[in-house]
Amino acid sequence: MVRKLRPIKAVRKFYKKEFYHQPGTIPGTIIIDENAEHTTIILFDYNQNNFIRKQIQIPEECTAYLDQESVSWVDVQGLGNPDILQRLGKVFDLHPLVLEDVVNMAERPKIEDYEDQLLIISQMVVPMSQNCGFYSEQVSFVLGKHYLLTVQEEPEHDCFESVRVRIDKSKGIIRKQGADYLAYALLDAIIDGFFPVLELYGERLEELEEEVIFNPTRKTLQQIYQIRRELLQLRRAIWPQRNAISSLIRDGSELIGAEVQIYLRDCYDHAVQVMDMVENYRELASGLMDVYLSAVSNKMNEIMKLLTVISSIFIPLTFVAGIYGMNFNTETSPYNMPELNWYWGYPICLAVMAAIALGLLFFFWRRGWLKNSSAIKHN
Repeated sequence: MVRKLRPIKAVRKFYKKEFYHQPGTIPGTIIIDENAEHTTIILFDYNQNNFIRKQIQIPEECTAYLDQESVSWVDVQGLGNPDILQRLGKVFDLHPLVLEDVVNMAERPKIEDYEDQLLIISQMVVPMSQNCGFYSEQVSFVLGKHYLLTVQEEPEHDCFESVRVRIDKSKGIIRKQGADYLAYALLDAIIDGFFPVLELYGERLEELEEEVIFNPTRKTLQQIYQIRRELLQLRRAIWPQRNAISSLIRDGSELIGAEVQIYLRDCYDHAVQVMDMVENYRELASGLMDVYLSAVSNKMNEIMKLLTVISSIFIPLTFVAGIYGMNFNTETSPYNMPELNWYWGYPICLAVMAAIALGLLFFFWRRGWLKNSSAIKHN
């Protein structure tokens, strides 16, 4: 199944239904999503002195460049043409399982060695332009002795433009190196692409931290929960990539030179750094959720304390009003509420009730019970 390049923004988009091969499907079977983008093939062929960039019309055109001493980068963008993909598999002599892993976009990042070819499955993320979120896309590498085949889901979002510029302008040492260095450069660009995404999450978490402390709402909780799920998606993307790069450094490959192995160590360090940042942000998000629950609980306690203070004031007033609401007969006995017949009885009763209320307020104030309760009105 080929997953549509999607923004990881809304909570509902995290766990979209995935379609895998039916049980008993023949190994190497390719399933193309009907909504996949049209396939475009871009060829970059270069050495230290020359550079060619052209769009390939038919896959067989690549054959003329693969046997040269130059480095050939064949960038396949879009997976909507199964015939072209099958023909590319024949041109590059891809194993059926390699072609299946490249085309079926439900693979976990991994490294597989096929003697004269090295398969690298990676997960690329690109930050959204305006909102906190990211696009997720699988990128596959097939590394040969003098060529590199890359397969992307869509051409709209990738982080390879800096590598293309370096090749075009002959910046750095990329034009002096082989296909293994090109694979490292692209893989390093993918890993570095996580940092802008994490920077957005760091800024958003800082905003949520202030909001949780000063004005926590139900929307705040939803945003924290959404960020936690998005960070989980980032963790699922970077964790296996870190392990894959580690295994490539540890086990090595005949297609990876000793000099490029050193550069891969730097790429692995970046992956570890990304992993640490993701874990730190996940812990911070979890801490914000705990702070939110504590803030809501404290706010509820303050509200209950204020209501208790108000109730405590009205309890004696209700008692007084309840007594004077009884039926009395002062002609039978002078003890049957004689003040009912007083001239100033009603004002005196109100004055006593006001004195009781003010006395209780003064008592609560001296005990410090009204200090925090007054802050509830500002929230």
